[in-house]
Amino acid sequence: MRRRDFITLLSSATTWPLAAHAQQPQPMRRIGMLLNQGAGDQDARSWIAAFRQQLEASGWSEPHNLRIDIRFAAGELDRLRDYAADLVNSRADVLFAESTPMIAALQQTTRTVPIVFVGGSNPVGSGFVRSLAHPGGNITGFISFEPAMGGKWLESLSEIAPRIKRVALIYNPQTHTGQYFASIETAARSLAIEPVRAEFREAVDIERSVGDFARQPNGGLLALSDPSVTLHRASILGLATRLGLPAIYPFRYFVAEGGLASYGVDRRDQYRRAASYVARVFKGESPADLPVQTPIKFELVINLKTARMLGLDVPATLLARADEVIE
Repeated sequence: MRRRDFITLLSSATTWPLAAHAQQPQPMRRIGMLLNQGAGDQDARSWIAAFRQQLEASGWSEPHNLRIDIRFAAGELDRLRDYAADLVNSRADVLFAESTPMIAALQQTTRTVPIVFVGGSNPVGSGFVRSLAHPGGNITGFISFEPAMGGKWLESLSEIAPRIKRVALIYNPQTHTGQYFASIETAARSLAIEPVRAEFREAVDIERSVGDFARQPNGGLLALSDPSVTLHRASILGLATRLGLPAIYPFRYFVAEGGLASYGVDRRDQYRRAASYVARVFKGESPADLPVQTPIKFELVINLKTARMLGLDVPATLLARADEVIE
């Protein structure tokens, strides 16, 4: 064999293992998602789609190198620990939680598997992280609102419906952290509005408490950011319409379904941002070192059809500030 042919053969032989190694697929990763919504919730489905799209952009896609297991709690708080244990036992590499009760259930089940969340309103006060900048444990994510948002919701509602003198605060004490009450009470004093806590645990409680509240005139509703409020939004929206109560909500989908106004974050965007954190954990980063992030953009959405039905003349200045006006 000629020397040149021998060198060529030797060179090819040494590169074969390297090429084979480069072509090996990435290891299969597993994500366990615990959501508050029901399996048929179309908004939740759109958020999950955004989550998957962002993961695919980061190189993770089903069924190539990723498997996603989802548990839809549908408000069954007594089943959360079972769902959490099921996901942990599935050997998930990363767990995903939507809202405070889901985070708590997963935290109680594991202190080692990384957890990325969206919607955890008060992660420091709830004991999920040591601080927003330095979580320090196995949990990190994206909060939807800071405590001062309570006052901003009330101010926005007063601007849309200036005749209101009383506002019912709708929330479930089992799933709400209570972080907004202080800013609401401060804003209420300056606006001469009486805040009334209308707490509920079951759907029937909403009907009773809001119905009792509406017996007096000049009332409005403030639906707090709370997974139970989201779950029962159809009942709340129906009551607001039937009783003629101006209301403000924390997310756009309330307004798309007939609510008067909302001021809050884009949940699809939060799911995309959470997926980027999951991809970083897959690459070896620790949740302890990934800061909990606050919202970067809020959206004001107004439903003009609902405003007209309630006899409200929305100020032009407010319409000009709105990110979206639904006719």
